[in-house]
Amino acid sequence: MLQSARIESTADGSPTLYIPELDEHYHSVNGAIQESKHVFIDAGLRPIAQKSKNISVLEIGFGTGLNALLTLLEGKKLNLNIHYTTLELYPLPLNLAEQLNYPEVLQTKDENLFINLHQAEWGKVVEITPNFTLHKIETDFSKPNFETGNEAFNLIYLDAFAPNKQNGVWTQTVFNRLFGKTIQGGILTTYCAKGIVRRMMQQAGYTVERLPGPPGKREMLRAFRPGG
Repeated sequence: MLQSARIESTADGSPTLYIPELDEHYHSVNGAIQESKHVFIDAGLRPIAQKSKNISVLEIGFGTGLNALLTLLEGKKLNLNIHYTTLELYPLPLNLAEQLNYPEVLQTKDENLFINLHQAEWGKVVEITPNFTLHKIETDFSKPNFETGNEAFNLIYLDAFAPNKQNGVWTQTVFNRLFGKTIQGGILTTYCAKGIVRRMMQQAGYTVERLPGPPGKREMLRAFRPGG
């Protein structure tokens, strides 16, 4: 699927990937970095960081590694200890990842961090920095018993392709499993705002709220597991 992927620029100057077979972009064309910061950092990581400095993240869809990079950088700013588990069925080839200029756009001091995320061995817990460990799992998260590691998580990023492109991920079975992996008081956040998705989250046990979406999108969803 990734053999035909091509890099395209988005409105905020950051790159994304376009997959012709799916007619789908990895990020919003209105701004890849803007979208990821709004949906996952501002609506997810920062609220959780107000409760705990030790954060366990589960990401559904490693993709370009942008969410992981932004989480690492924000974690450094907020003095967090982050264990980041990410699931992906189609890992990005390293030569393609090397063409994504996120560190340049973000003006990060250590440009190697992004490539280190991609070079980290799959299936093992790897220390990227003293305060950020990465566990990349190659798995099909549309399957009922997809691998997530053994722990529970206080933050979940649901960043799979849209339901009309990857409908096997947006199912009641998947949301039930994610709810079971969320600790009390934990958050699941996603760019998707479809009513059917909100109802599946609620049926799984989450309390769900609609939030203003990133540029170009009216709404997004954030879900909480009650308690904690």
